[in-house]
Amino acid sequence: MPPESATLQELVADASALALGQPQQLPSAAEAEAARQLQICNACRYCEGFCAVFPAMTRRLEFGKADIHYLANLCHSCGACLHACQYAPPHEFAVSVPTALATVRAQTYADYAWPAGFGRLYQRNGLTLALALAGGLALFLALAVALNGSLAALLAAPPAGGSFYSIFPHGLMVNLFAPVFLFVLLALGVGVTRFWRSSPPGPVTQPAAAEAAKNALTLKYLDGGHGEGCNEADDRWTKERRIVHHAAFYGFMLCFASTSVATVYHYLLGWPAPYGWTSLPKLLGGSGGVLLVLGALGLLRLRLQRHPQHVVAAHKPMDLGFIALLGLTGASGLALALATGSAAMPLLLCLHLGAVMAFFATAPYGKFAHGFYRSAALLKWSIERRQPTRLRLGSE
Repeated sequence: MPPESATLQELVADASALALGQPQQLPSAAEAEAARQLQICNACRYCEGFCAVFPAMTRRLEFGKADIHYLANLCHSCGACLHACQYAPPHEFAVSVPTALATVRAQTYADYAWPAGFGRLYQRNGLTLALALAGGLALFLALAVALNGSLAALLAAPPAGGSFYSIFPHGLMVNLFAPVFLFVLLALGVGVTRFWRSSPPGPVTQPAAAEAAKNALTLKYLDGGHGEGCNEADDRWTKERRIVHHAAFYGFMLCFASTSVATVYHYLLGWPAPYGWTSLPKLLGGSGGVLLVLGALGLLRLRLQRHPQHVVAAHKPMDLGFIALLGLTGASGLALALATGSAAMPLLLCLHLGAVMAFFATAPYGKFAHGFYRSAALLKWSIERRQPTRLRLGSE
């Protein structure tokens, strides 16, 4: 039910937003709680130099829905402000900005998602959905090979030279993955466009874009505001979160680069796979797979051991689903490379392709998407901070 103070205009705007697939204008309980805490922070300002959230916050007199979404995605949950805050629990003000903004941030993945229902489904059942999708796709691929009458023969006599195309023709793999990849690009594009248009900061300039790219690629705001890293449960500073996030991100980018180079080799140079261990696709893919596995293991450890006030318990399925697919993609890729030419190769190929397809199919709706929303938020901040300070009322 809407708040009693809601005006007819607000209700009409809310209904219009629903019809257009946009976030509702009336604040959710999580957004109202984030606004309450930000108002307290705006009066205190002790943490103003910690990260971009606080100087962006001080440019506002009140916090509407779009402002809260922007600040939530600008926050990196380093925990520095929580450990420095005199109003943190058990104080009666109960200020925990990382928790409040993390709650809203996950909500934005569903609010701006396209199609919207997919985002809410993944948010509630992330781990189950991720593993079921990966397993189901792998089983489907294995059955397809078996029904073709070649699985038993492949297990008995693996393809000479370890060619994957003896199992799945190149054209078939392209036809399987191209629609998924294009869907992911469309879904992420729609979501980020909705997020950007909710509170457009002004024209993008080259200095702002360069600064935002640097901040995103270096994870600047995981330094705790002092360069020592994030706070953990025992109040110590550590750079572990920054390191494992870098491992996961750059591991993914190296794997993507490996696929891109292999595509150039195949289509432009006429060099089909398989490639040798010293080839560029193998070197990029191998190093990327190792970083993916290390990053996934590090993220899992941090997720399970972080201070309860640093994480949101309701987001555990979504977080674990992303970590599981990330680790499974890297581990199955490495196992497949090591098993090339062996009897295990056909089934490992099915497992790896299933994991990759599941990873991309769920990418627009969870932790993978937050990299795009956070990059957009960093760009908004880089644009905004170059503008004259004008105290603003809350933006809906």
